[in-house]
Amino acid sequence: MTELPLGQRFSLLTDLYQLTMAACYFDQGMTEEATFSLFIRKYPPNRGYFVAAGLEEALRYLETLRFSPEDLAYLESTGLFSAKFLSYLEGVRFTGEVFALPEGSIFFKNEPVLEVSAPIIEAQLAETFIINAVSLQTLIASKAARSCHAAQGRPLIDFSLRRTQGTDAGLKVARASYLAGFQGTSNVLAGRLYGLPIFGTMAHSYITSFPREIEAFRVFARLFPGITTLLIDTYDNLQGARKAAEVGKEMEARGERLQYVRLDSGDIAAISKEVRKILDDSGLDYVRILASGGFDEFKIAQVLAAGGPVDSFAVGTKMGVSADAPYFDCAYKLVKYAGRPVMKLSTGKVTLVDQKQIYRRYAPDGQMLRDTIALRGEAAPAGAPLLEKFMAGGRVTRKLPTLPESREFFHSQFALLPESYKALGEPAQFPVDLSPGLQDLQSRVEQETKQRELGES
Repeated sequence: MTELPLGQRFSLLTDLYQLTMAACYFDQGMTEEATFSLFIRKYPPNRGYFVAAGLEEALRYLETLRFSPEDLAYLESTGLFSAKFLSYLEGVRFTGEVFALPEGSIFFKNEPVLEVSAPIIEAQLAETFIINAVSLQTLIASKAARSCHAAQGRPLIDFSLRRTQGTDAGLKVARASYLAGFQGTSNVLAGRLYGLPIFGTMAHSYITSFPREIEAFRVFARLFPGITTLLIDTYDNLQGARKAAEVGKEMEARGERLQYVRLDSGDIAAISKEVRKILDDSGLDYVRILASGGFDEFKIAQVLAAGGPVDSFAVGTKMGVSADAPYFDCAYKLVKYAGRPVMKLSTGKVTLVDQKQIYRRYAPDGQMLRDTIALRGEAAPAGAPLLEKFMAGGRVTRKLPTLPESREFFHSQFALLPESYKALGEPAQFPVDLSPGLQDLQSRVEQETKQRELGES
């Protein structure tokens, strides 16, 4: 599995209440097995599906969970924790199991993307990191999938690093967007860590530092003939296109080829038509047009709907921060403890009890038809089970897929999702129901909980 950046361990990358709750469990001798379920409660506007990502990072965290002497010294310095509890933490290791959707899976609201079962302190301590890892990458993979769908097969490149919310986010955005179909990234460290293809062009500062635009083009083309992409909008798109065409012909004479011209401002659909004509009239019909500047699935769709002959898009800020939906209502909730199914009854936040499995049915043409959330132990409903065991006894139990393999899995799954659920605006809602066994248990636990906690008969 991919190493965590800089070899860090993150036992203290948690919310304080995870540790104070753990101290209470320890004080009360609460060591029985607990199951926590990770799911997304609702869709953001204009969303109809999610793309699972971040599992590998979560598993890596669980395998390496431990408190160093330095961690324990810091906790001692807070004055919050007893010496006995800190001594206990010194020996904490994750010993439980994980069922999860493979990365690249398509899933829907209220479906468990991951379930952790372990002694309650271990499972509780994992909450913050797991939500952070899975929520962010799922957020970005879902946004990236929509962008790729809007591009209708045209290559997309991640240009988001400068505006992502921190360095770690920049790395995870590059990974998650590649998993969901992007061709590669401008992020060189992500290229090294995850084996991603890396791409780059040039900045306007590069152009303006030269006495003449064409000289900037010529220097770049001479030094990087195999990857030459010329940014043509610094002064004027059409004049820049003519100069790029001139440099392209010079490259031809050397047995080289100009790869792309890049548009970064203005009415991209209209400008790209004029630039295409300039290139074609110069005999450079093989030179492709790359567009950047505020793109996401919505702007990509607008440019293509207007007939813009854009061959590829560099997608940055709006994908890297998922601008239209910058967070998911992602929750990690206790659903079983000491053999007893449990639930919360908060308004709008009722949880599904117990350990679960998702079964997916398909139409005769192979398209996804309906999901059923069931109890993991009940007689299997019709359909294929989706949650797989990835960890037992605190260790990963199988060879994890490589990132390219997860990417291919995503493509295979996305092809089975009907178009009505992929719509960029007001998509249809995929049908997800509960099995009879889960419905019955849910009803019984709700009734028992209300009677016990609220005095309702």
